[in-house]
Amino acid sequence: MALSVIEEFRKDALLDVAKRMALAAITAPKARGFNNLEVAVVCGAELEQLGRAAIAIGEEEDNPTFLRDGNNVLQSAEAALLVGTRIRSLGLKLCGLCGFSNCAQKNTAPDTPCVFNTSDLGTAVGSAVALAADCRVDTRIMYTMGIAARKLGYLSPDIKIIYGVPLSATAKNPYFDRKP
Repeated sequence: MALSVIEEFRKDALLDVAKRMALAAITAPKARGFNNLEVAVVCGAELEQLGRAAIAIGEEEDNPTFLRDGNNVLQSAEAALLVGTRIRSLGLKLCGLCGFSNCAQKNTAPDTPCVFNTSDLGTAVGSAVALAADCRVDTRIMYTMGIAARKLGYLSPDIKIIYGVPLSATAKNPYFDRKP
C-alpha cells in the first residue's frame, strides 16, 4: 500500500485545480458569444515574480494593500490564475450601458471599457472561483495581482483589466482575516 502525505502532492493538486479553473473561466458565458478574455496559470518562479512585483508596486506607491497581497502570494500560494479582458465594444446599435449612446460613440474613447467586457470578466472569474470552492481550495480575487501581472506583461498587451486568483490549501484560508 502506497502512502502519500499532503506535502508530497499539494502543489500538483493545486496546479490541477488552477488548470480546471482556467477552463471554467474560458468556457463561462460571454455577451454575444464574443471572447475578449485571456486566461493563464502562474506557478513556480513566475508566481514568485508576481508576488515580488506586487510588493514593489506597494513600496513605490506607498500602498499597503499591494504589500499585503504580494506577501500573501509569496507565503501561501502554490499557483495563481490570471483572467483578463480586452476593451472592445460589441458593435451594438442600442445599448448605452457604458455611458455612451451606442458602441460607435464608445469607440471614440478606446480606453473606456464596454460594460460587457467587465461583466464577462466577472462571470469568468466567478465561474473559476466557484470551481475552486467545489474543490475546497482557498482563493481570493485580487486586483493587485492583476495590476502586477499587467506590469510584468504576463498576458497580451491588449489585455487591459486583469484579476489574479492565488490558490492555497492549508488548515486556514490565508487570504481572509487579513489586516488592511
